[in-house]
Amino acid sequence: MIRILCNYLLQIHRLRCSSSLTLFIPRKFFLSVQSPVALRCRNKSTTINLSSINCSGIAQSLISRCSVLLENEGNGSTLPNASLMDLLLEISDVVPEYARRIRRIPELKPEDVLKLFIEFQSEVGNNGIQVKKVECLWRIFKFANESSGNFKHLPRSCEIMASLLSRVGKFKEVEHFLSEMESQGILLDNPEVFGCLIQGLVCEGNLERAVLIYEKARQRCISPSLSCYHVLLDSLVQMKETQVALGVCTDMVEMGFGLGDEEKASFDNVIRLLCWQGNVLEARNLVKKFVALDFRPSDEVLYQISRGYCDKKDFEDLLSFFFEIKTPPNVSSGNKIIYSLCKDFGSESAYLYLRELEHTGFKPDEITFGILIGWSCHEGNLRKAFIYLSELLSSGLKPDLLSYNALISGMFKEGLWENAQGILAEMVDQGIEPNLSTFKILLAGYCKARQFEEAKSIVLEMETCGFIKLSSVDDQLCKIFSFLGFSESSVRLKRDNNTGVSKTEFFDTLGNGLYLDTDIDEYEKRLTKVLEESILPDFNLLIIDECKNRDCKAVLGLVAEMDRWGQEFTSVGLMSLLKSNCKLISKIKPNIDVWERKPYMIAQLGADTLSLLVQAYSKSRSTSSGIGILNEMIQMRVEIKNEAYKALINSLCKKGNLNDLLFCWDRARKDGWVPGLHDCKSLISCLCEKGKLKEVFSLLETMLVSHPLSRLDILNIFLERLSEAGFAAIGQVLSEELTSLGFSLDQKAYELLIIGLCKVNNISMAFSVLDDIMGRSMVPSIDVCLRLIPILCKVGRYETAVALKEMGGSKLSSCSHRVFGALMKGFFMMGKVRETLPLLQDMLSKGISLDAEIYNNLVQGHCKVKNFDKVWELLGIIVRKDVSLSMSSYKKLVCFMCMEGRSLQALHLKDLMLRNSKSYDCVIYNILIFYIFRSGNGSLVPKILDELLHGRKLIPDRVTYDFLVYGFSKCKDFSSSTLYLFTMIQLEFRPSNRSLNAVISLLCDIGHLEKALELSQEMESRGWVHSSVVQDAIAECLISNGKLLEAECFLNRMVEMSLIPEHVDYNNIIRQFCHNGRWLKAIDLINIMLKKGNIPNATSYDFVIQSCCAYKKLEEAVDFHTEMLDRRLKPSIRTWDKLVYLLCREGQTKESERVLMSMTAMGEKPSKDAYCSMLDRYRYENDLEKASETMRAMQESGYELDFETQWSLINKLNDTNLKDSNNNNSNKGFLAGLLSKSGFSRAWIP
Repeated sequence: MIRILCNYLLQIHRLRCSSSLTLFIPRKFFLSVQSPVALRCRNKSTTINLSSINCSGIAQSLISRCSVLLENEGNGSTLPNASLMDLLLEISDVVPEYARRIRRIPELKPEDVLKLFIEFQSEVGNNGIQVKKVECLWRIFKFANESSGNFKHLPRSCEIMASLLSRVGKFKEVEHFLSEMESQGILLDNPEVFGCLIQGLVCEGNLERAVLIYEKARQRCISPSLSCYHVLLDSLVQMKETQVALGVCTDMVEMGFGLGDEEKASFDNVIRLLCWQGNVLEARNLVKKFVALDFRPSDEVLYQISRGYCDKKDFEDLLSFFFEIKTPPNVSSGNKIIYSLCKDFGSESAYLYLRELEHTGFKPDEITFGILIGWSCHEGNLRKAFIYLSELLSSGLKPDLLSYNALISGMFKEGLWENAQGILAEMVDQGIEPNLSTFKILLAGYCKARQFEEAKSIVLEMETCGFIKLSSVDDQLCKIFSFLGFSESSVRLKRDNNTGVSKTEFFDTLGNGLYLDTDIDEYEKRLTKVLEESILPDFNLLIIDECKNRDCKAVLGLVAEMDRWGQEFTSVGLMSLLKSNCKLISKIKPNIDVWERKPYMIAQLGADTLSLLVQAYSKSRSTSSGIGILNEMIQMRVEIKNEAYKALINSLCKKGNLNDLLFCWDRARKDGWVPGLHDCKSLISCLCEKGKLKEVFSLLETMLVSHPLSRLDILNIFLERLSEAGFAAIGQVLSEELTSLGFSLDQKAYELLIIGLCKVNNISMAFSVLDDIMGRSMVPSIDVCLRLIPILCKVGRYETAVALKEMGGSKLSSCSHRVFGALMKGFFMMGKVRETLPLLQDMLSKGISLDAEIYNNLVQGHCKVKNFDKVWELLGIIVRKDVSLSMSSYKKLVCFMCMEGRSLQALHLKDLMLRNSKSYDCVIYNILIFYIFRSGNGSLVPKILDELLHGRKLIPDRVTYDFLVYGFSKCKDFSSSTLYLFTMIQLEFRPSNRSLNAVISLLCDIGHLEKALELSQEMESRGWVHSSVVQDAIAECLISNGKLLEAECFLNRMVEMSLIPEHVDYNNIIRQFCHNGRWLKAIDLINIMLKKGNIPNATSYDFVIQSCCAYKKLEEAVDFHTEMLDRRLKPSIRTWDKLVYLLCREGQTKESERVLMSMTAMGEKPSKDAYCSMLDRYRYENDLEKASETMRAMQESGYELDFETQWSLINKLNDTNLKDSNNNNSNKGFLAGLLSKSGFSRAWIP
């Protein structure tokens, strides 16, 4: 590989072997090999057309090749093939005390499991539960069942297990578990379990199963939580499951609990659904139940029921409803009712109904009367219209513009044009300015009455108000007719010349007879239409017109007015609104709000509009609503646009909602949707993040098949996203699979693989890909070079690093200095300082100027090897060349100088940095202070502080104070350390744990316990966690002062206030408590350590076991000893001795034998005391055979018994009648051997 590279360098660059290269590249590499040009030609000749490759089936091939990874998709199995002991050990950090106790039980009983589960549930409480721990508990539960055919869990155990499974989202397991329990006759009645299960199934998209579980719960008279009702109802409403939603909502209301805002919103949604589908009676009954529980229905509920009754034209029943619930309709609902009555039965009936409605407490507004005025004018009943106007004014209300427009139109329509100006004047007196519609009415009315002079005066007034512009040549009548919609030649005003039959229709002010030269019927029809439209404004038409003008603000204003006037959208009006505004991000929310009150119109909208709605919901991140529209479109068999799928899938990817994403994507694939190259990126990332590799492979195959001309780009996109997600190994498999099909990967693909493999620290594979790149005569990019060169140096592949530098430097000339810098950094990192000099010479020979980065690398590298002369020389060059010294270099320089006893030079360096610094002054001082303290020259710090505060006028930051606190404490300067610490606290700065540890340790060391406790109380008041060092220092100091009770109270307070850090270390305190007889507290501390994720050391277990033995707590001692062995901790010989002694003393011979066997199994040699304890026990039990075995074991271990023990055993053997001759011979042989080894002659044996 290297030979190919070197020859490539020689041929392309005609490289001369300079001294810098010969240091790294041995002569043997410069051999004759095939040229890179030939290599490229060979590659080209074997390259095939990628679009012609058949990529069908690639997904299945990749799935089979990555089967191991796919098996672990998700969380995987916890502790595969684990024994019960393994599982108990796994959960012992949650329930250490009971897991320790249950571990030695030979056969589990249902009561044992229940106690374990109760302890576990109590410990986790409301805190987060690890899925892994619950999986272990679930396996223990099943293990107990399988261990014995007669084992039967207690109902309470089943309830706790189901509750824990549901809390960690194991819904399939819970369902299966509930079924098993039912088959065993155990009926669970825990609302939490059912509530969690229902919510989980809904969130997973399994609404049907969720409803089944809900019905099962209700059959058992179980009421889930309100949040469960909220989630279930919203999903039912979205899926239009009307009757089921009605039943669930009725249950929720009848619960009688206080409903929150979310539950009330769900109730509103159900009422809306019922009314949309014509089930007004059911909605009414549900509201009555709601009101009976002292809840007040929302305005939306009242509006929907009012609308439902209006559609049915059952106004009497509606009125009785308001009386029954003792709640009046709001203004919007009331106006809807009045408008509907006017439309269906006329204004007089509406007015009479209004009088009845007022008895419910309804208060009409100006719009209510405006509706009556408009319809009266429409009916030609001006008298009633003015009565309503009078009543409006007497009520203290102010008529609105539309009401005045209706009156003016009515006047003109009835031929009372003389009174129109009076109404206009009154309108202006009321402070209401006429709008363009008002002037249009006036022009139409005067033209209809042939009062053209009046019309001309109105035109002049319009000009004054700025509605139109007139020029001196404009014909006012032409302007009027044009404004009213007539063409220029369709209407002409002519004078009658009295020739023949008279055509005079009216006279001007001079008495001239005039007539209109036009189609009179069309003329009258158009003017009447203008007046009619102004009497009863059609908001749908107004909205459509404004949508054409793209005036979003005006459109939304009209929508609000439409609602106030009790009018409804038509399908055309709604489609115009949605089409014009849904594409504007700033207008999406208001338009969605409008739509969500009209979803019953979904069947009236076209595919384009519905697709726009899906896109609007997607842009506003309301993906559940977008999916709801998508489901409606599927049911309606409406074509779904690709843009809708694209927007929804992108939004789901951003939210990370996997179930909805998979559903949507599956539907999109069925409809033939394929993402574009840009769109697929977010989808790949989301699937990778969720570990859905099968789906990733499926998407890859779809993309490759659908975009045959962009296959390399697709491959690179997938490699990039897989690498980012940490699946570089999958990327490697993918590249191999495609290569086997005939793909020729480009350079970018290889580089993406390298970057991904480096990210997951698979360096060897990354190097393999690098070798492949270089073998193909490809020059890696600058990013790859910069990433790999230091790694190559780190693993000792200097030749490859140098070669890569040469390739990068030659092909990437603009970045060559960065490549050289990376190599230099790698050399310095490995301490190869000498090699950097030829590298510098090579740079200069190539004309590469040394930049700031190179100089900083040189400084840092020579600091690392402690070459002060070279560092000083480099600093001189840096100053002369005015090169910027980086903060990292400054830090290393200060550290080096201070550690070498050159603190004064560090001060000068600080001045140099300050001259060039603009915003890091405080950081410069902080670095200096830290290393000055570290070098032990704390006496210089006050001078530095004085310069910082008074010379530079800087304000110390949190880091400054923290370094001062820590530094002075290390210098044993108690007063300065505590002064800065309390100053820091007063300034609301949180000291680092390091500083707090140092100060409190110092206070305790010098005997200032009260001060340490005072500081601890200050920490407690702020909720600051006490580190292990802090707790250890204070507790040990209290114990050493004989304040054991105070030490226990202090540690208990840490637990109560949750001030204990993760991985807390109490090993020292455990030893202290055991020394002082507080073994129970020591056990408590061991349990706390385990719960916080830290396993106590062997010494802690030794002390606890020995203390238990001392206080004759044998069961506890054996429990801890067993746990110690399970954790592969090695007990001390003293622990073994004490445990064996106590077991023998308490008569537990079998257990003592087990302990000795475990000791020898660990490779430990039992002590003489342990053997003697066993021997004494066997003598006591008269078990001479085992006694003899023990004697042999002792002798084999090199121990000799004392004479008294030997003689006692001999007497025992002589006094025993051994009837069995074989045994007799055996014992004699043993005695002979024993006595001979002890120095006795056989002749002496009696």
